[in-house]
Amino acid sequence: MANLLNVDDALRAILDRIQALPAETIPTTQGLKRVLAEAITAETDLPPFASSSMDGYAVRYSDAAAAHADQPVQLTVIEDIPAGRVAAYPVGPMQAARIMTGAPLPDGADAVIPVEETDDEWLADGGAAPPEKVSIYRAARPGENVRPIGEDVHHGQMILQAGTVLRPQDIGMLISLGRAEILVIRQPRVVILSTGDELVDVGEPLGPGKIYNSNSYVLEGLITMLGGIAIRLPTARDTLDDVRRCLAEALAQQPDLIVSSAGVSVGVHDVVRTVVEELGHVELWRVNLRPGKPLAFGQVQQIPFFGLPGNPVSAMVTFDVFVRPTLLQMSGQPAKSTPPMTAAVVGEALRSDGRRSYLRVKLRDENGQLVAYLTGTQSSGALLSMVLADGLLIVPEGMTHVPAGTKLPVRVL
Repeated sequence: MANLLNVDDALRAILDRIQALPAETIPTTQGLKRVLAEAITAETDLPPFASSSMDGYAVRYSDAAAAHADQPVQLTVIEDIPAGRVAAYPVGPMQAARIMTGAPLPDGADAVIPVEETDDEWLADGGAAPPEKVSIYRAARPGENVRPIGEDVHHGQMILQAGTVLRPQDIGMLISLGRAEILVIRQPRVVILSTGDELVDVGEPLGPGKIYNSNSYVLEGLITMLGGIAIRLPTARDTLDDVRRCLAEALAQQPDLIVSSAGVSVGVHDVVRTVVEELGHVELWRVNLRPGKPLAFGQVQQIPFFGLPGNPVSAMVTFDVFVRPTLLQMSGQPAKSTPPMTAAVVGEALRSDGRRSYLRVKLRDENGQLVAYLTGTQSSGALLSMVLADGLLIVPEGMTHVPAGTKLPVRVL
């Protein structure tokens, strides 16, 4: 449509203005879901010593190479090696050491026979002292049940790349490598500002013409799920002075990003855009998408600012399309790390107004084919349509009629 910005062009223009935040050092134990700002290479082998992978007996495989259930080999037991203790003696010819899982393999030994393959009954009698002699009931193979040095990780091996979003297993690996601290990208501080004389907070009486302010809580959840630090401010009234006050309070929080909900459309009481242009400037306004046309992007005293529409669905869609990649880029992640995409055929004929449309749909598997159906009304104020949706069906610009059976991309929620 005339005078409306293309969605992709608008997003590129926004991301061109966004830099990754600086790094900070944190305890590794607090690194879950944080983004690494350094590459991690192993400074040690894992395991750092050869160890047993079984409870059993450490032997020289050549001594037990001919062992059989009908002709067991009897070895002299020289010691008991629990996990965490180094053997006191090497294993010599026709000797064995009882060993626990994870304990260092004694010198001289090159195989471990599971206790179940011996006549030692410590499993049955609750941990008795080792016998003086042990009978081995099957042949040993070299290296059997031994975890060699570096079996998991070799010294100098690349373990995690910069930009990795840390998962529990990544934290475990870092701890295993002895990394007590790590360098990560600082979490974006995002101030949330909602405006509207009609808004009241949850728990307050709902008077005539009033609605509860759900948007700020939705935005707080979305920001938190992306690893940001969300800072909600009290609702601003629809006056220039109150919006000025709230933006001053927002700046006092030292944010990396300010996200407002409502106040950037063309109504007489939509005053947020006016105040933003007093304190900074609006660079982009009105985008060719539905819902969410009255999107604004700019800066307030050099702090990036998003003015999202006030309708709940519009706020969520514009957040997903524009704010999500912005926060990812700030966090040192690829901005294209958007929600999963799939494709579905439309199960019913649809109409659009020619803008790029994000329609809330349920997805069904019908005879091996993914089929999309509208969740109901597509009003930008119908938050239930998002609650019920499996994804956002994307109708491209210029398409006003979508026949049933048309295949279109779906942004999975």
